[in-house]
Amino acid sequence: MISETAATPDVTGRGRDYAAEQRRWEERALRRALERGQRRDTFETGSGIEVDPLYGPAQLTGHDPLTDEGLPGEPPFTRGIQATMYRGRLWSIRQYAGYGTAGDANARFRFLLANGQKGLSIAFDLPTQMGLDSDDPRAAGEVGQVGVAIDSVADMEELFTAIPLDQVSTSMTINAPAPVLVAMYIVAAERQGVPADAVMGTAQNDVLKEYVARGTYIYPPRPSLRLAADLIAHCAREAPKFNAISLSGFHIREAGSTAPQEMAFAIANACEYVAAVTGRGIAVDNFASKLSWIFNTHTDFFEEIAKYRALRRLWARVMSERFGATDPRSLMLRTHTQTGGSTLTAQQPENNIVRAAIEALAAVLGGVQSLALSCYDEALSIPTEKAQRIAVRTQQIIGEEIGVTNTVDPLGGSYYVEWLTDELERRATTLLAQVDERGGAVACIESGWMQEQIQEEAYRAELAVVSGKKVVVGVNRHTESEEAQPPVIFRPDERAASEQLARLRAHRARRDGAAASAALDRLRTCADGEAELMPAILDAVRADATLGEICGALRQVFGEYRPPTTI
Repeated sequence: MISETAATPDVTGRGRDYAAEQRRWEERALRRALERGQRRDTFETGSGIEVDPLYGPAQLTGHDPLTDEGLPGEPPFTRGIQATMYRGRLWSIRQYAGYGTAGDANARFRFLLANGQKGLSIAFDLPTQMGLDSDDPRAAGEVGQVGVAIDSVADMEELFTAIPLDQVSTSMTINAPAPVLVAMYIVAAERQGVPADAVMGTAQNDVLKEYVARGTYIYPPRPSLRLAADLIAHCAREAPKFNAISLSGFHIREAGSTAPQEMAFAIANACEYVAAVTGRGIAVDNFASKLSWIFNTHTDFFEEIAKYRALRRLWARVMSERFGATDPRSLMLRTHTQTGGSTLTAQQPENNIVRAAIEALAAVLGGVQSLALSCYDEALSIPTEKAQRIAVRTQQIIGEEIGVTNTVDPLGGSYYVEWLTDELERRATTLLAQVDERGGAVACIESGWMQEQIQEEAYRAELAVVSGKKVVVGVNRHTESEEAQPPVIFRPDERAASEQLARLRAHRARRDGAAASAALDRLRTCADGEAELMPAILDAVRADATLGEICGALRQVFGEYRPPTTI
């Protein structure tokens, strides 16, 4: 320890050893400050990573700026996937929307486009996400409630009335039935006069994360993986502007995972898809550049910034070292993000405007390509138009008013951000190795191991809130309310469900029933063999078979998934 009577060093710092000076500071100034006490004994990120009082060069031992950070637009893309990032073009504003019937959702989409949004992001109702028609008994009470109901290609056509599908890019949050919904999208575009190779958009199509996070699965994991890979392969050949899968960490995080778990489990799932597609004889560099991602941005500001930087670096290394990708575009992690739905509170909901703005700023400083804000009233209802407008305006303020887009990776070089980027990558890499040791993502899902890891973390996080260790303003601290009026709650009325059922009956009545039945028979035959399924699914859609009928035909061959019991 350096004597406290030692002379005060030269304040310029020139010619001195930083590590030695930091040790001196710790032994003198920091020790005296700690004796006076801190607000709490330890400080940690939202994922439980302990945070030191100060970071400097000593914490970056072994970190090489050129190897680990690189330069913007070049591998490993830590500092961003474009050389100029937002100086060239801002991220896409892509609010998540959809409810009721296709006509209802079309009106909301046109409202958002009129208010400055450039792309669309579709929320489907639960029956659609589960591959059920609206008149299925299991759909009762859910038709059009948390998203738009889509039963047939006719609904898809109405959804995009006056929205040209070769000019507007559309993201679809759909997983188990993704091949069917994308087929409907392609056929709807054909009926607009737009060929498949001109269609732009993205399908989530990451069904593996459904088994660990959300539960909107249909078939067992291996046939689900087959369907996802078939869609990726088909689009690589026939619809090159369409991103056939949006690999998702979003719902893994919403289910309660830490940031390193979100990173590792999403990448482990992605490795299964890449292996499945290359197993069909498609070279990795022929499709990897069309892989896109969606992640969740939570409230721990610096952890979220570091997460996106670490994700890009980790993915570039995985694609290069594990799959032999050589095209720089194959190494890019291009991601959409949505601010955390699970971070919203029903109490004092206006506070959610601030939460979403801070999360959105973290996402921008982390270098995302597309962004949606969870609206302030979303803990209570489907977002109102007012809430959606505030979400769009928040992004426009970040992009155009506050100066954070003037330079690339403005927090790059921060000792803390670089240390946290390295630490998140290290923890995610360790988890990824554990998945590999257990046989890969599908094996970990089938055994229930991945689900258990997330459940344990979700329980830890909930205990932290209940105990008060984690503060949630308006929930366990600062709970006094100043709200004079209850918030406006918006939900589709019963009219939407009755209209949708009438549309479905009319659709079945006017189609050629024999042609639809024959197409479904051919689909079952293909599913029972090893042929790629997208051509048969497209034929069934063109024959006006419904979503429930197509998914039902596949259920007859593949069966339905029953999750393992985990304790």
